[in-house]
Amino acid sequence: MFRWYQNAARCYVYLSDVLKSDNRVGGERAWEKAFNTSRWFTRGWTLQELIAPREVDFFSVEGQRLGSKLSFVAEIRRITGIPEKALRGDALSSFSIKERKSWAERRNTMIEEDGAYCLIGICGVAMVLNYGEGREHAFGRLEKKIHTLYKGMDFEQYAVRFNLSSFPEAAQFVAREEELSKMHELLHGHSSRAAVVLYGLGGIGKTQLAVEYVRRHKEKHTAIFWLNANDEDSLRLSYRGIAQQVLHSYPSTGVLSSVDLEGDLEQVVSAVKAWLSLQGNARWLMIYDNYDNPRIPGSSSYSTVDIRRYLPEGDHGSIIITTRSARVTQGQRLYVQKLAGLEDGLKILANMSRRKGIENDADARALVLKLDGLPLALSTAGAYLEHVTTSFAEYFRLYEASWLKLQRTSPMLSSYEDRSLYTTWQVTFDRIQEQNAASARLLKLWAYFDKQDVWFGLLRHACNADDESIQKLTEDELSYNEAVRMLCEYGLAHPEPSLSQASRSAGYGVHSCVHSWTISVLNSEWDDDLARLALTCVASEVPSRNVDEWWLLQQRLLQHVARHKKFVMDSNMDIERMEWALHNLGLLYADQGRLAEAEAMYDRALQGCEEALGAKHISTLSTVNNLGILYADQGRLAEAEAMYDRALQGKEEALGAKHTSTLDTVNNLGLLYADQGRLAEAEAMYDRALQGYEEAIGPELLPTYLPALNNFFSSGDLYARTGRKNAAKEMYSRALAGYKSVQGPSSKWCMEAEDQLQKLQATSPKMGARQIKGADIESPRSGPLKRKHSAISVGDLT
Repeated sequence: MFRWYQNAARCYVYLSDVLKSDNRVGGERAWEKAFNTSRWFTRGWTLQELIAPREVDFFSVEGQRLGSKLSFVAEIRRITGIPEKALRGDALSSFSIKERKSWAERRNTMIEEDGAYCLIGICGVAMVLNYGEGREHAFGRLEKKIHTLYKGMDFEQYAVRFNLSSFPEAAQFVAREEELSKMHELLHGHSSRAAVVLYGLGGIGKTQLAVEYVRRHKEKHTAIFWLNANDEDSLRLSYRGIAQQVLHSYPSTGVLSSVDLEGDLEQVVSAVKAWLSLQGNARWLMIYDNYDNPRIPGSSSYSTVDIRRYLPEGDHGSIIITTRSARVTQGQRLYVQKLAGLEDGLKILANMSRRKGIENDADARALVLKLDGLPLALSTAGAYLEHVTTSFAEYFRLYEASWLKLQRTSPMLSSYEDRSLYTTWQVTFDRIQEQNAASARLLKLWAYFDKQDVWFGLLRHACNADDESIQKLTEDELSYNEAVRMLCEYGLAHPEPSLSQASRSAGYGVHSCVHSWTISVLNSEWDDDLARLALTCVASEVPSRNVDEWWLLQQRLLQHVARHKKFVMDSNMDIERMEWALHNLGLLYADQGRLAEAEAMYDRALQGCEEALGAKHISTLSTVNNLGILYADQGRLAEAEAMYDRALQGKEEALGAKHTSTLDTVNNLGLLYADQGRLAEAEAMYDRALQGYEEAIGPELLPTYLPALNNFFSSGDLYARTGRKNAAKEMYSRALAGYKSVQGPSSKWCMEAEDQLQKLQATSPKMGARQIKGADIESPRSGPLKRKHSAISVGDLT
């Protein structure tokens, strides 16, 4: 029926309730009022008679022509809510299924099933009519037909619930219809992989364009995933989020169910890519956002990203990449330009400022022209104007004054677009500083963190700062939220997309352009106090392994650690009395398996400790111990042994032979000897460590002391290796009982001990390596950190 109307040369509509008359009522012709309320516009089946034909003529009850669909397009849009583009004949595929179904929401049918059947043609599917099945069942069949059309016959095997909370917020979206149509053309209806690269200036609206595309076309994909491509750590965490989403829908899915989500994230990435590459899983959409630092030939920077490592191998699915770089070539490139129309800029300004009727305001129009079609600048200006009574003319004056100031203070800014953006932020910043000094100080401090995911737990370690504003900011979470809320209200910050993990506190981010402004303008002169304060926050938040989800918290910190690594390694940042912080950053890198970066941090920390505290200070020796672990992990066993010997000698002199920290290094030497095949020496070290732990801790607490439990496990390895199975079984059992008590029966350590017990029947069970790291270094700002940290076991230096 829909095609029959679609193929008609012309469709004639007889409006039996519209009487054409020349008399006028209150200046309006009577038939026009009747036309607006005609029953024809409320019937279900007439929807396709309106949409499908190219030309539609309307006639009154007398048979007189009233006009055509095109001549009445504005009135019909107002009556029905159907967009003018649909009425003018644009392809229905460019409108989402949700939008098309909404056109029938206020229409009625005499038979309940017809509410669904009248949408068959509008939705582009074929379906047998089955009167008597009921409205709900009819709509259910229609929905399944739609999904099958777009997602394939097996879509239910791979359908993952759309998670809106993992997507960034798109505050304002206007125009861009041409870009959206082009994206749909490039991404939809292809049998092989389809990819689009959205590139353009920062703040031009690339992310918002991708979000809008998803909103319009999400019904056409079995799964849609948003990834943060800012850096490799963020990408790996995004893949972990995808794995969680998939496993939530399909807990037993083959390629993912056996992967440890808290383990090696590279394995998680590989498993998710394998799931995406399955032959029947072809209708997903992946959005790689903020790919602004691509790896290009000849680039040696550690911060660049090779996105090819994170693209699924299968030749199917759809991909959107947003980037500021014109050199990204992993798809059909689409240049996102500034908004061309003045009306589009006025719409953003009106929506964000919540000021109506500004279309004819000369000052508003002048401001939009000045901001030159930059959506982010327009949104910032609008957010400012929402919270003040300032006129457009006064804002324009403030903008001009800030522009001149920026010209003088930042001559390196050659880009007109950068100056436009930076000027709007300066006007807003000045206002924020008047209202809440803590908010302004937070924004300035943000330059010394990564642009994304700053949360209260991270900032709370700045509570001992001399700065009064920062003290207020870190008093409690309520004070922090109040400060960051103001930044969000003025459009300078935003809540970070989340996977709704209950244990994860909310984080906030700033747009990459805003972050650049905080660095180059707000902090045009390096502030060593703020840099040290930020380093204190990050290093103090590094968790030990005996806290819940320590791996995820470490992952969350990596982007901030990378920023401080750049400060420390690539600049002349003063780190005096900050050696403890570098030591902690080394611990984090080592736990994450990034051994080269860990070594660089340990080396810098050791150098500082030796210069400031001396070669035999306990803090120095703690770093020496951890360097020994690092060398052992790298297979540099001779260097590891030298470090352990130095640490052991120093600790014996400083703390005594029976101190638990000394015993930790004794146990580490035992592990090293075992790796070298020096089993008798290894056993002697294990025995010495265990005897010392028993004396220092006492037999009652020994079964709950993690270094002792790891000693049990290591001894079990050695006994099994030398064929003493009964002794090995006893030690593994003691380790298992302790792990259950301390870590819980589902912990990885328990499972490892159980696995080793099961392997006792086999020859040469796999050896484990459990070094104990020293990490309690005196912090000048926060006092003793009392940190217990280890690859698996924990050492407590008191």
